[in-house]
Amino acid sequence: MTASFPPSGSAPASSRVPLGTTGMTISRVGLGTWSLGSTDWGPQDDTDSIATIGEAVGSGVNWIDTAAAYGLGHSERVVGRALAALAPHERPYVFTKCGVVPDERGLRKVMTPASVRTELENSLRRLGVDHIDLYQVHWPGDGKLLAWGPVTDDPGAPDLGTPLEEYWQTMADLKREGKVRAIGLSNHGVDELERAAAIAPVDAVQPPFSALDRGTADVLAWCARSGAGAIVYQALKSGLLTGACTAERVAALPETDWRRQAPDFTTALHRNLAVADTLGKVAARHGVTTAAVAIAWVLAWPGVTGAIIGARRPGQAADWAAAADLRLGEDDRREISQALRTHVPEAGPVHP
Repeated sequence: MTASFPPSGSAPASSRVPLGTTGMTISRVGLGTWSLGSTDWGPQDDTDSIATIGEAVGSGVNWIDTAAAYGLGHSERVVGRALAALAPHERPYVFTKCGVVPDERGLRKVMTPASVRTELENSLRRLGVDHIDLYQVHWPGDGKLLAWGPVTDDPGAPDLGTPLEEYWQTMADLKREGKVRAIGLSNHGVDELERAAAIAPVDAVQPPFSALDRGTADVLAWCARSGAGAIVYQALKSGLLTGACTAERVAALPETDWRRQAPDFTTALHRNLAVADTLGKVAARHGVTTAAVAIAWVLAWPGVTGAIIGARRPGQAADWAAAADLRLGEDDRREISQALRTHVPEAGPVHP
């Protein structure tokens, strides 16, 4: 079937760029909602979350990225409540993900056709929409547990593992049926992207990418060559590159915050903050925030269409517009490259 999809009208047309060949044009920055729907970042008030979404949309952000796994559906419900409060012409594009489902041991990567279709129907219901603008495979569907650290004593679930060619065909079927407008892959490497593209076009890719984590530069180069859109996450590296992060603030994080145990916030904290300090010096010359420079650096990388930036409270999205419009000069890029080469050389190329 052929579906007709409405445009998102919340961002000025002059500030938008095409998302690959999807027909959607998006603001350079989108709102990420992991922290709005999950206690992984500490306690979160839904009223603050809905106000944050409203403020981001009002500032020109015209897409929201969420996932069924965030808060086991709570993030999608919060996004749905925020969407319901907006007039139809104000509503942003909604991007969500499938393939991470809970079981008795935790969150498992499952991309069987039946599971994907059930997840889609549940996401549509929670979001209160009749289609998903961009439906993404969250992680490769190997049937294994998803964890932020090493998984021990996991026998796996071979009966739940699905070959990429099979689950990508399921995604293509959903697109053909009009249930989703575009399909994408998150956390997949170049070889996997090539295999998927042989089955059906990859409309968009979502890799992690920041000044502190440049290991997916090859994925971005693939997007540039293939014409796929690329919306990167973790551009601010979970707050490390906001300019507000300090050792004292990290020590004061809630016990439930996953960052308390993460190497980037423990053993690597000092060198990561040294990079943030360099970004802060560049920011001072431009009269913007450290976060704006960190985002602008990511947006300037070839192949990047947009960046997903998280926020938990109104006011935190204030410098996003500055980041989208900021143009770093050659001296700025040279200074940042030197800092990356000095402090985090193993994180990937320091310039394109």
